[in-house]
Amino acid sequence: MFHVKICGVMTAADARLAVEAGADAIGINFVPGSPRCLSTEAGREVAMAVEGQALVVGVFAGTIPAEMRRVAEAVGLDAIQLHGHLAGDGAVDQPESCAAVAPLPVIRAVRLGVTGFDETRRWIAEARAAGAGPVMAVVDAAVPSSATAGHLGGTGDTVDWSRLVEAGDLGIPLALAGGLTPANVAAAIRATGAKAVDTASGVEIAPGRKDPEKMRAFCAEARRAFAAAAG
Repeated sequence: MFHVKICGVMTAADARLAVEAGADAIGINFVPGSPRCLSTEAGREVAMAVEGQALVVGVFAGTIPAEMRRVAEAVGLDAIQLHGHLAGDGAVDQPESCAAVAPLPVIRAVRLGVTGFDETRRWIAEARAAGAGPVMAVVDAAVPSSATAGHLGGTGDTVDWSRLVEAGDLGIPLALAGGLTPANVAAAIRATGAKAVDTASGVEIAPGRKDPEKMRAFCAEARRAFAAAAG
């Protein structure tokens, strides 16, 4: 769905700068408790700034499908990203959510467990059995099972790249997130073979405040690494 995504975009100006830098997707955060969470009205302003120029993804965690559909329509989202836990208590996104927000495509944020992607594969299979599965997965850094909705991403922690390779394919396109910066994104792409990357804190001055130079450098490094991998 995308190759380079800048997530946690909070202003129309930053959205335009992200696209000018080379991002083909932006993420708008609607997760309560996150320092990057926006209201529906503010999200609409961000989305309108890049309408037709980039994929606009709404990030949710543990939100009921009816509310996600409402926000998606009001904001003008192109896709939904489910960033909650796969199971347990608190901010959990149920497999049935994919079908419930259709026809909007779903990007599923996942994390490596003790057994790699076993839990993720079960979730994807259950989603497909319920009527629709995610079209893409974003692998983010591991968080405690007790982590609340506002602390599930944007932490700056990195994914264990070698374990990601060992975990194998999920059968859907995979993007790498988790602590990616202009300094390490090319190495991450080389190490994992990822075809897409996603960053939030790695291109910021402060939570939610994007740095134009970091965004340009991140996109340039990622694009060069993708081109090199493609030969």
